[in-house]
Amino acid sequence: MRVLYIHAERFSWDPRDPALDIRDEPVSGSASNALVVFVSVERGDSPDEGFLKAVAADVVETAKKVGASSIVVYPYAHLSTDLARPYTAREVVGKLYEVVKAQFKGQVLKAPFGYYKAFELKCLGHPLSELSRVFKPEEAKTEKRAEERRDYYVVLTPDGAEYDPAKFNYAGLDDFKALVEKEVFKRELGGGEPKYLDYLRKFGFEWEPMSDVGHMRYAPEATVMMELVEDYAYMVAKSLGIPVFKIRGTNMFKLSEYAIESHARLFGERLYVVESDTDLILRYAACFQQFAMVKDWVISYRHLPFGLLEIADSYRHEQPGETVLLFRLRRFYMPDLHIFTKDLKEAMEVTFKLHEVIFREIGKLGRTYVSLYNVTEDFYKGHREYLVELARREGKPILVRILPGQKYYWVLNVEFHIVDELGRPREIATFQIDVGNAQRFGIKYVDENNQVRYPVIIHTAILGSVERYLYAVFDTMAKMEKEGKTPRLPTWLSPVQTRVIPVSKENLKYAMAVADLLEAEGIRVDVDDREETLSKKIRDAETAWVPYIIVVGSKEEAEGTVTVRERGGGQYKAKAEELAKKIREEVKGYPQRPLYLPRLLSQRPSRH
Repeated sequence: MRVLYIHAERFSWDPRDPALDIRDEPVSGSASNALVVFVSVERGDSPDEGFLKAVAADVVETAKKVGASSIVVYPYAHLSTDLARPYTAREVVGKLYEVVKAQFKGQVLKAPFGYYKAFELKCLGHPLSELSRVFKPEEAKTEKRAEERRDYYVVLTPDGAEYDPAKFNYAGLDDFKALVEKEVFKRELGGGEPKYLDYLRKFGFEWEPMSDVGHMRYAPEATVMMELVEDYAYMVAKSLGIPVFKIRGTNMFKLSEYAIESHARLFGERLYVVESDTDLILRYAACFQQFAMVKDWVISYRHLPFGLLEIADSYRHEQPGETVLLFRLRRFYMPDLHIFTKDLKEAMEVTFKLHEVIFREIGKLGRTYVSLYNVTEDFYKGHREYLVELARREGKPILVRILPGQKYYWVLNVEFHIVDELGRPREIATFQIDVGNAQRFGIKYVDENNQVRYPVIIHTAILGSVERYLYAVFDTMAKMEKEGKTPRLPTWLSPVQTRVIPVSKENLKYAMAVADLLEAEGIRVDVDDREETLSKKIRDAETAWVPYIIVVGSKEEAEGTVTVRERGGGQYKAKAEELAKKIREEVKGYPQRPLYLPRLLSQRPSRH
């Protein structure tokens, strides 16, 4: 922050034209014997109370030294070339004014932010009448570290006992211990290159080198897997047993909107800001679009609870060294579900079902979660038994981080972690209970007594982001391989579910007929018609993890059968209709998508 002090005999200002979309009320003003504090808020400055108290103390001390009877805080962008974003600058200036006002016994005024202003100033001209200052937000960082230290952790067991994490017995709880080591004791776990990265190239999950760091590209195989997970996320949301509306919206929102600005401030430096006619941010979840939509709905208590789901392209400005393929990205897809409930009691009731579904879905991969519950201290004191009940349902201890104050819009934020192949906790699914955003965005409903109320909102990604769910899938494959098993994708997710390999050109027509039959049953099937040896074709299909490899020769054609090589299983003969029935049964309850590649392998360019 850069500040210019002018001790003025008189000073007045008059707002003229708006300079920014983010602005205060256009109020004129004047003062005499005033210390005028011209303020430029710079990038990195913080509205933190500790920082602003340090700045305000210097302002007040200077006013006393020069004998000023009033202070004017005047937003002034021309002292720096490295300015903060307008929404941050307005907040910092506004809070600085409030802190100065609390410390100074004389008159304190503030000129409006966001305008071109005419002003008149008569400087008194003594040795201290013109001074400049540069303030660094080190105090804010110190205060933030102190605040983080005030958070504390407890281990809560299914029988309701509470333990100090440092004294808990972790025997037989290796995954939970890994979570505590990472979250409480901040110890780095695991090491080396994760095996799942080796799998991704074959399915076309790659970084896009011509984009910003942390942005991916998705080949046809990866694309069908992404879209299948997106479809499945909606099916899972509907399985909660409440009405769910699927929507679509924009990914850019104006920072000049108060609700957007105040919500975005909680996200801090991870925001992606886009400069256009006005400052915009790229959304980091579906919250903005869904809340902006629902605020225009006429809602009765009879409609609640209900959910909105959007597959939201989301943007988070992760540090370059932190990005990890599929797991930590700057741009990703979030099947973001928001459930609107009447009150906190109903929200907690809904989360019991939500919790069940979250564990059910990770269980389908043969995995389970260890859980971190971030809660406000008031929520913990008032609803401790609710947390114990969730621990009972998990059947193992949970880690609870207790925050002394209400820092965010939620009172509860649950992070569900798998422990990966390298022994590292990795957050996949989540849910939060939000008590602040309904009022912030103006979302209302009418209760049984015809009174206007604000709903409590549950935020959840039941599967996690699309990419993180697939990360969990591939990490499961890595664990399988580590255990000496053959990695096999779930058949519903396999980009190619069956590959038909003719023994010779003479069998191609029959191979195509088999492919036609399978495709008519909704099965993704391709045909290897390349002029390669049979052994190479089979080897390539195995390398591609095709779950069902079908070999057809003259004998099979004469019998009307196929020879099936099942990944991780045996080899057997069957009728094509029998195999189709088996696969249909295997993928029952999961979405279908067509093949996103040419059926014939000879038509596909090779990829490096």
